[in-house]
Amino acid sequence: MAGKRKNHTAAFKAQVALAALKGDKTVNELAGQFAVYPTLIHAWKKHLFQGAEAVFANGVKAAEADAQVIQTQLFEQIGRLKMELEWLKKKAAVLG
Repeated sequence: MAGKRKNHTAAFKAQVALAALKGDKTVNELAGQFAVYPTLIHAWKKHLFQGAEAVFANGVKAAEADAQVIQTQLFEQIGRLKMELEWLKKKAAVLG
């Protein structure tokens, strides 16, 4: 009967892949240290290389999203203030 498959966390995978990138130890040594198969280490290392660009791109996307939210809030505030100004002008004209 087969054993239960291990599900490794993203943090663990990143730690192993970064250790493999360092090059201090061989993949076989890392496999023994972290108790995973060498093929997994190669796959995680390859995945890290392919996804490295996204690490820096997500920061830009997040900043753009934050700027968009702030801009929307400011436009809403401008709209409310314009409505209040028009209302005050009408009230001043009626009273004046």
